[in-house]
Parts: sequence; structure tokens; C-alpha cells
Amino acid sequence: MTQDALLFFGKSPQALPLYECLEQKILSEIENVTVKVQKTQISFSNRHNFAFASLLPVRKARERPKVYLTVTFGLSHRVDSPRIDVATEAYPNRWTHHVMVGMPEEIDAELMGWVKEAAAFSAAKR
Repeated sequence: MTQDALLFFGKSPQALPLYECLEQKILSEIENVTVKVQKTQISFSNRHNFAFASLLPVRKARERPKVYLTVTFGLSHRVDSPRIDVATEAYPNRWTHHVMVGMPEEIDAELMGWVKEAAAFSAAKR
């Protein structure tokens, strides 16, 4: 965990454990990952960005968990799952998916499967 990452959660420190869980799983399950803290998101990349952590409110306020982290990843296809809050085709055959998590348990094998698939998709891009 870098100082920049800690500062990123300055206004939402209660979301930090969610991020720590996500970061730990990504770094332990996917090789050669670089983490970059930006103003509105934290990106995970290999050759290209493949996943992002943010505080983007992708649900209406009354439908959001009190504490949340939005995990975003890109794939070549749309994933249809009740866990996907928003899916958009940013470019032909490049789908961006947003999943809002409210508990560390939600950063599970299913979500990590999508993130790993996104890392492979990213690594295969020219």
C-alpha cells in the first residue's frame, strides 16, 4: 500500500479495507501488475490498463451500500450477471463493466475471474 493510495481514500477511509482486499488479490493472482494512483481511480495494468478501483457511484444513492468500492474491468464481450451494475461497449468488442462491492467477501472467485480475464485480454492487445 503506497502513501498515494492512502491519500486516495482520505475522504472515504472506511472503503480502504475493500481496496486493500482487491489489491492483495490482484497482486497475488496476476503476474507483472503495475498499480497507478490517479485523481479519480487506481489503475491496475500489465501492458495496458485492465482493472480500476474507484469511488464512482454507479448505483442510485438508496441502492448503494453505505461503504463501497467500484471495480471496473474491460473485456472483449459483455458479461450478463446481476452483479454487473453497468456494462457499456466503449469500442467495438471492448466492453467496460462496473461492479460495486460493499464487503470484502464480494471480492470473490467470480469477480476475480472477470479481473483475470480482463488482464489476459489486456495483455493480448497490440
